[in-house]
Amino acid sequence: MSTLMIAMTLLFSATVLGAALMAIHTKSTPIAIIAAGLVSLIASILFLILAAPDVAMTEAAIGSGLTTFLFFFVLNRVRGGEHD
Repeated sequence: MSTLMIAMTLLFSATVLGAALMAIHTKSTPIAIIAAGLVSLIASILFLILAAPDVAMTEAAIGSGLTTFLFFFVLNRVRGGEHD
């Protein structure tokens, strides 16, 4: 493993850890949702660097995209008080 790859892995890992801590410790729900989506997005970039493109695409599509959308959709439904 090259020195550049190790440095990039450490940088992305620190970023994921920081975003995860922000998602846990923030009091604002939308910011926590965005931070969780950011964790998934950075993890997908990390998977791509580590030569796992199939896992990276799945993480980006489901972890970052779909899950974040569903969280905001449910948050909007809960705050709006909509009923079927």
